[in-house]
Amino acid sequence: MSKGTINAILGFAAGAAAGVLTGVLFAPRKGVKTRRKISKKVKKTTKDMTDTLGEKIDNIKDKLDNVVSEMRGKAEDTEEKIKETINSKAKTAGSKAN
Repeated sequence: MSKGTINAILGFAAGAAAGVLTGVLFAPRKGVKTRRKISKKVKKTTKDMTDTLGEKIDNIKDKLDNVVSEMRGKAEDTEEKIKETINSKAKTAGSKAN
């Protein structure tokens, strides 16, 4: 299919969906119930997404805390090795100077 045909089909589908949604939302009595149902579903979905995002953020924070702790430990180990190397070199230089 050509790009123009695909765009025409997508445009038709989007128009049909918009028409159906508009009809459902603005239908007299049944529409009121439908709007309530849609509203409840949107609120529930929003809450579920918020909970899920909160869990994901908590997981990311935990992982980040672990990485930071690990990096601090490695930095402290490296600092200690550097100090030992400097002290060793200083002693060697001092004994050579005598």
